[in-house]
Amino acid sequence: MNVTLINPNLVVQRNDPFTTGIVYMPVSLAYAASSLRTHGAKVTVIDAFAEKPNQVHHEGTFSFYGLTPEEIIQRIPEHSLATFVYAINLTNHLSTVNIIRHIKNAYPQTPIVVLENTQAVTGYSLRRVAEKFYAAGADFVLSGEADRRILSVTDCLAGKAPEENLRSIDGLGARDFYNPPLEQIEDLDALPFPAWDLFPLNNYWTLHHSHGPFETDSYLPILTSRGCPYPCKFCVVPETNARRWRARSAQNVVDEIELHSQKFGVREFHVEDLDPTISDKRTREICRELLKRDLKITWKLAAGTKVESIQNEGTIDLMAQAGCRYISISPETGSERLLKLMDKPFDLQHAVRIVKRMNEVGIRSQACFVLGFPGETDEDREKTWNLAHDLTKVGVDEIALFIVTPVPGSAIYHELTGYENLSQLNFSPTWRPDYQKLSRFRIRLYRHFLLWKLRYHPKKIMRQPFNFIRRRFETKMEMAPYRALKSTLLGLRAHSEARSLDHA
Repeated sequence: MNVTLINPNLVVQRNDPFTTGIVYMPVSLAYAASSLRTHGAKVTVIDAFAEKPNQVHHEGTFSFYGLTPEEIIQRIPEHSLATFVYAINLTNHLSTVNIIRHIKNAYPQTPIVVLENTQAVTGYSLRRVAEKFYAAGADFVLSGEADRRILSVTDCLAGKAPEENLRSIDGLGARDFYNPPLEQIEDLDALPFPAWDLFPLNNYWTLHHSHGPFETDSYLPILTSRGCPYPCKFCVVPETNARRWRARSAQNVVDEIELHSQKFGVREFHVEDLDPTISDKRTREICRELLKRDLKITWKLAAGTKVESIQNEGTIDLMAQAGCRYISISPETGSERLLKLMDKPFDLQHAVRIVKRMNEVGIRSQACFVLGFPGETDEDREKTWNLAHDLTKVGVDEIALFIVTPVPGSAIYHELTGYENLSQLNFSPTWRPDYQKLSRFRIRLYRHFLLWKLRYHPKKIMRQPFNFIRRRFETKMEMAPYRALKSTLLGLRAHSEARSLDHA
């Protein structure tokens, strides 16, 4: 049973290389690959981005990094039972549908299934946009966690189960039916670890940039839990995870870290959970297990966490002792009124206390904010400004300012319109009529943040140029200019090569 899994190209909005083009390793796809292999399938992984990350071609206002569609087709085994295309991020949607079109043209009889990314705020609900995939040539969309659902699909397609059973698979949809994903995996410890040996890891590492701040020679992402219990209206996660949080045991988490540390020589791990610290007790157990095994690794909460779930300064102290070097939190706004509109519970003062402690023990910190939520006023933005100042004063190392975009599956999906395609739904939605106003505020706040940081923590500012030169990034903000510069240079080279071919 030959099965093909495809991770799409990285898509970058050409006029915004700073907030688009962030590289995420496809951890949920690696889990799916491992489940299939454990089930006896022969798995071919085509990472359309990472196999040629420095190859780029332009389409309109977007740049596509990685393999061309023709190169992807060449890599698909001729007798593949099915091709699964991973909808890793909303911003990569154009690549996902482009790949589907080319596969359907080349292999019209091979079923194409689109896989949902349930464990990222950058993902999107497939059932909300399923018609776009069907129009491109997809036969099915698979919502919910793929680990076990993908086995049911392949068994039906391979004749191990009656083909009519496809219509009853939890989470599977087609042009004429859709089954909502009702089941969630409870025992995460029972899952096989991600099959990273099937992916071009060295190509990710030689980029020298990633989603989390990357400061060694190699890293791997890890999911220590799944889901999130909170109802934030701008986020897709309440729909894709039904507001439930499930955790792996501390021993299982550290078993994976130890195995991959030995197998790949990795000493840096980026935790990509939606909310890894929901259980303060489990957080402490993971720290104690790491200390007991003396693994000499560093780890970072790259995707963020609910800061109130970090119970107190004692937890922060233990995390630092166990090798934690970076934590991202998401205040979203300094306005309590706007927090209520967002349906986002947040303790602003607790955040200030915890960030202060992070600074004292050497854990780098990030505070993420969203701008332009429906109903936001100038007064709300002023309160965000003030909170950013207070966090900077106590030691926050970076801030990230995202302009709200309507993610398919979020509660505000239908409240904002004006975009032409789903890849425009990124952190810089230039199609919004108020974009210029929000962008000016964002730039102004970034400038003041750097001035505040220079005033309160000048030594940290002085370190940043050296980190940039050494490509040892302690924060995402240090890494972003490097990523943008590299993206721009690759784009210019591609443009020059295209012009040369036109003249020839």
